[in-house]
Amino acid sequence: MTAARHGAFVAMLLGAALFGLTLVPPFLAFSGGPSLGVGGVMVLVAALLAIVWRLSVTGRLDVAALLTVLAVCGFAGIVARHSGGHSASAYALLAVAPALPLLTGARNIVIRAIVLAGVTAMAIALAGTKMAPPPSLGARFLDGLGVVLALAAVGGIVLMELRLRRYDRQLVKSGEARYTLLAENISDLVTRHGKRGQVVYASPASQALFGAEPSELLGQGLFDYVHIADRPAYLSALSSAEMDGLASTVEFRLRRKGEGAPVFLWVEMRCRPLGEDEDRQTVAVMQDITDRKAYEHQLIDAKIEAEKANAAKSRFLATMSHELRTPLNAIIGFSELMLNEEMMKLSAERRHEYAGLIHDSGHHLLSMVNGILDMSKIESGSFELVPESFQLRDLIENCRNILLLKAQELGISLETAIAPDMPPIIADKRACRQIYLNLMSNALKFTKRGGHVTIGARQEKYGVALFVADDGVGVAREDVPRLGEAFFQSTAGKPSKDYERTYEGTGLGLSVVKGLAQLHGGRMEVDSLIGHGTTVTVQLPSDCESEASRRAFASGATIETLPVRPAVQDHFIEEELGKKRA
Repeated sequence: MTAARHGAFVAMLLGAALFGLTLVPPFLAFSGGPSLGVGGVMVLVAALLAIVWRLSVTGRLDVAALLTVLAVCGFAGIVARHSGGHSASAYALLAVAPALPLLTGARNIVIRAIVLAGVTAMAIALAGTKMAPPPSLGARFLDGLGVVLALAAVGGIVLMELRLRRYDRQLVKSGEARYTLLAENISDLVTRHGKRGQVVYASPASQALFGAEPSELLGQGLFDYVHIADRPAYLSALSSAEMDGLASTVEFRLRRKGEGAPVFLWVEMRCRPLGEDEDRQTVAVMQDITDRKAYEHQLIDAKIEAEKANAAKSRFLATMSHELRTPLNAIIGFSELMLNEEMMKLSAERRHEYAGLIHDSGHHLLSMVNGILDMSKIESGSFELVPESFQLRDLIENCRNILLLKAQELGISLETAIAPDMPPIIADKRACRQIYLNLMSNALKFTKRGGHVTIGARQEKYGVALFVADDGVGVAREDVPRLGEAFFQSTAGKPSKDYERTYEGTGLGLSVVKGLAQLHGGRMEVDSLIGHGTTVTVQLPSDCESEASRRAFASGATIETLPVRPAVQDHFIEEELGKKRA
């Protein structure tokens, strides 16, 4: 547009100079030879050409406009002097002079031109009484020439201004077309907001972004789609742009249009002020950042998991340093005593006792190593199941016989509860044995002398439930959700003296049980109460080889844990125990 204004101004000056040159020969003929009028015309032509050259060199359109007004005012003075006194053509030129800077589009230049023309008109008016009007034909021709030049200048200015306005409209339409094309084809939603945040324009990207038509967002329509908890942040960003003129960025949730439960996506809105203070509006661009938010949540979850893994490692080191040191010290100490049996004068009974302690310590170490290896295989996915059909009753009796001697030494009653018509299941028999042995070992460890431990199984609609119940010290409610984590041992909530005992173990028993249950497609549930005992239930599909059985189990099975004994007696267990005692 600036280049168009420069071109129009240069064209007008060159046209005026050419018009002036074409009138010189007739003026010479009328005036009878060179005169002040001819000189004035030639000076004006030279001045206009000089202004064109300077404008082409400097590009200063405002200076060129002022110089042109000054040249026209000088020529008006020459016309008044040559025409005599109060010349109509001189005043006509002075009236047109302030219109010349209109082509620059600068208001201050027009004001200066008005002042300059007014001062020149006053000077001509004051000096007009001293000017004797020459009666020559040339003077009258010059007077008419001034009027013609004024009219030509007005016509040229009008034509050039109309051309510039038409060109300006074309530029605006072209710019609007480009911006409309951009706004309608980018994936980001572009909105323009008026006073109080209402939407006055929304791009078609709203349909692809969250399913709303642009017309639905006008006024307060967009506000209704913003999550209610994020509306203050949304309004604050718009207020900062509108009231303070500051660009701002905010993240909030937008509701997807549709039926059913509301679904929200995360967007980032960048607001920028548009216009001056009084008429300021706000332009906002909204971009879908749902994937980025999901990635951020994944990073947070990964950080939490890393922190949990680090804590598990610390627990592992703390636990294993104690669990390994104790049996190793026993092995080393008792073996040194046996090596120096001549000095110690050990009897056969003492040697046998020491050998038994070394044997027990070695088995304890082996048990810990096996637990760690099993947990490692489960977590790495290298633990392979070998499904087979077997009777749970036989497995339960076998596990009871393995730990019966230990239970008798601890003074704990070890009982079984399983229906006589229990059908066989298809699962990994070795894994199920390990599930029972781990649960029974825990139950015996945390049950007081004179207590009861019950192992059993029951048939359910979608599978079978293996359970071990005791009436031991129990587990604090806040620790129950964490049971099954590797190396975790319950320490919270110690209202009774039972927790004053130091219980051995690595905290891997329930972790292995939980992992083996999940490998079968099952789950583990713990129900416990401080001072009233613990019931651990492992629910498995009846046929872990059958995909249909596993799907049915996953879709319909729910854990129905046995009530904690003895707070609430389980009728099924009591019925089975009553039959056995009878």
